[in-house]
Amino acid sequence: MKNQLEFTLQNRKNLHYILNNTSKEDLLKIPDGFRNNIWWNIVHVIVTQQLLVYKLSGQPMRIPEEFVDKFKKGTVPDGTTTEEEMKTITNLLVSTVQRTQEDFEAGLFKNYHEYTTSAKVTLRNIEDAISFNLFHEGLHLGSILALRKMV
Repeated sequence: MKNQLEFTLQNRKNLHYILNNTSKEDLLKIPDGFRNNIWWNIVHVIVTQQLLVYKLSGQPMRIPEEFVDKFKKGTVPDGTTTEEEMKTITNLLVSTVQRTQEDFEAGLFKNYHEYTTSAKVTLRNIEDAISFNLFHEGLHLGSILALRKMV
C-alpha cells in the first residue's frame, strides 16, 4: 500500500500545481463537449477518496460535508467557487493523502463495507479502496489534462 499512497500523493502534487497555475476563469470554464471543469475534477478526486477510504471504513471523513454534496459522483459543476473554497481545497489536496498514510499505518481502517463501483469493481477492503482510488484519480487527471487543452 505504501507505493499506492505515494503514487496518489504525487498525483495530488500534480493537481496542486495545476490548481495554483491555472486562472480561476479557466478552472471554472466548461468547454463545449464536456460536462464538467478542471475545478470540479480536482475537488471530485478529494471527495471520492474520502468516501471510498474513510466513509466505507466507517470512519469520519476529513473534509467538509458540503464538498461531498457538491462534488460526488453524478453532480455537475455550478460554475462558481469562492476564494475560501479554493484555499481549503488547496490545503486538502496533499493533506488528505498524508493523513490517509498516517491512518493506514496506525491501523485505523479495520472494517470495510463492501462496495461495487460504477466501473463494476468490487472493493472488499481498504487495500482495494486505496488501489481503486489511484486508478480513479488517474482517470480524472486525464480529464483535467484534456480540459486544460480546451480552455
